[in-house]
Amino acid sequence: MPVQRPYNPNAKLMAEMLQADWGKVGLKVRIVSYEWGEYLKRTKDGEHDISLIGWTGDNGDPDNWLGTLYSCDAIGSNNYSMWCDPQYDALVKQAKTVTDRQQRTVLYQRAQQRLKQQVPITPIAHSTVNQPLSAKVEDFKVSPFGRSIFSGVSLE
Repeated sequence: MPVQRPYNPNAKLMAEMLQADWGKVGLKVRIVSYEWGEYLKRTKDGEHDISLIGWTGDNGDPDNWLGTLYSCDAIGSNNYSMWCDPQYDALVKQAKTVTDRQQRTVLYQRAQQRLKQQVPITPIAHSTVNQPLSAKVEDFKVSPFGRSIFSGVSLE
């Protein structure tokens, strides 16, 4: 990955660390990088054995991860793993149509268990968002979506 992202501020170093770790168990890997647009094109086309990629969800719904990143329909889009599992897909599609929160939770949990069993991806890190503020600022809430919302915010 030739760019910095909140979830991966130094992809080159991460690739080198993975390469070193894999070397310890006998795997020889060669690190290859391209310009960002070319990198995305090649990974979407499946021209990789392994790639580093990340995601920042923007709506808080489980489908924004589980459907958007790992469904069969997302191959060629955001499913860089190129993984398609009919059992997983059925669970995620069913969860999208259910309005009962408890039912959706059970379906998404089963989908996550299937994802973990099949291992098409290996999560490495999760970014932490920090927002420096003056002690005079009241009622500011850090958005999980990367937005700065000032509605209801005031100064002491």
